[in-house]
This record gives sequence, C-alpha cells and structure tokens, in this order.
Amino acid sequence: MSGRGRGEGHVRVSLLASLGLCGALPLMWLACSTVHQPALQPPHIEGAHLVGNRACYDCHTNLVRIFPTSPHARLPLRTPETHDAAGCEACHGPGSLHVAAGGGRGRFILNPSRQPQICLDCHWEVHDEFRLPSRHPVLEGRMTCSQCHDPHGIDITKPAGGLVWARLNETCGACHAEQVRPRLFEHEALREGCTVCHVPHGSTHAALLTERDSHLCLKCHAQTPGPGVDSGRIFIGQVDHTERLRMGTCWSAGCHTAVHGSDVHARLLY
Repeated sequence: MSGRGRGEGHVRVSLLASLGLCGALPLMWLACSTVHQPALQPPHIEGAHLVGNRACYDCHTNLVRIFPTSPHARLPLRTPETHDAAGCEACHGPGSLHVAAGGGRGRFILNPSRQPQICLDCHWEVHDEFRLPSRHPVLEGRMTCSQCHDPHGIDITKPAGGLVWARLNETCGACHAEQVRPRLFEHEALREGCTVCHVPHGSTHAALLTERDSHLCLKCHAQTPGPGVDSGRIFIGQVDHTERLRMGTCWSAGCHTAVHGSDVHARLLY
C-alpha cells in the first residue's frame, strides 16, 4: 500500500473510532459536541434578518436567561449579522421584522409550539416515529411538541414537581389523568415512569406499547417451571399460568385488566 493509502486508511479508522466513542458513551456528548459542525440555517421569514439574542431580552427576559442551559443553545447558528453561537432565531426565525414591529404574539415570527414542523425539521428521527401506526397526533395537528417538552430550559422534559420519573408521569398525566392517578393497589411499573411500557412518540404496537402481547409483561414478571410433578407447567408469581398464557395478553384475556392499578384487587383486577 502506498504512503497516501496508508494515511487515508489511518484517517478513516480514527474517524470511525471517534464516532464509536461518541455513540458508546452518551455521557461524553458535551465533549463530542465541541467538534466543528456546519452552520445551521434558521427558518425563513421573508424580508427579515438575524438580530441576536440580546434583541429578545427586553421582552423575553426569563427565557433568554435560562436558554444557555438548554441543549438547543448548542445549535451552530453563526452568520455575519450575529456572532451568537446559537440563539432564539435558530427555531423562531430571523427577528428583525418582529423587533421593528414592537413584538406582539405571532407577528413576523415563527412559533414552534404552534408549528411542530419547525422542530421536526431537525428531529427527523422523531418525525418518522410520528408516522408509525400507533402515535401521538402531532402530524395531524392535534398536539404540539411543547405540550410535553420545554425547548428553553436545561430539562427538555417539561418541568414539574418531584423526581425525574415522577415529572415524566406528570407530563403524561396532563392528558392521561385516569391512568396515572393514585390507586389502592398500584402497578409498581408506574413508579419507574410511563415509558417503561410506552413509547412517547410512536410505536408499531397498539397503545404506544414497547412490546406486543404478553411479552411486555413477561419482561418484569418472569416465567418459571413448576416444581416436581409440575415441572412441565409454567408459573408466574407462584400461580400456574400454563393455560392462561394461551388465552391472549395478560389484560385482553380478562385477567389483569386494570393494568395501571386497581382500587379493588391486588392482582390488578377491576
């Protein structure tokens, strides 16, 4: 191999190793994010140009103050008009006309909370999830990203009280109050959060589930062979489920129908 060929091979191997390191160690994301990235093109507003975050400060003081803590603050937006590393205009579009008009809700500015396509232009993998058979109706216009996400703060999951999984459940509970309300007999999975069983954007399985049929439940409720003469039987929680597993899912078979918790029975029955 020529010296040039060996050099190119070394560069390719180094690049692959770097990419593998960034993918394998999510905690090093900040370090990987310092690698040079191409400049981001903000949404287009006819006749407007970029003015920078300082122009937004007078009216949107609190949002501009917390924005540097947000993952969105690392968006690579740099142009001759502004030297900000990133800014409000990366998602809201150039703000000169909005500022000249004295602000005003929706005047000469874009609002991703009403136009989720602005978010999806960058989050293309989520856009694909919203096309799966079971999904939250964002593309249909019945939901927006900001109902579940805070694009300005350090925690992209919409802030609320409590620990992180409790906050996640509260986010879901804004629409699904019946599913997350306290019950006499709880389903312990809810302590860990709705996403233990559900995919937040879209799924190939019904009800945004992560797995189909009884496979979902059996990830936590292990099957074990019976003892002695019952060694050919399947037990779950010391109860013989051999015949029951042939009847369908744990809930559609008519057994554990209160999958989010029950007020009448410890085994999640209505």
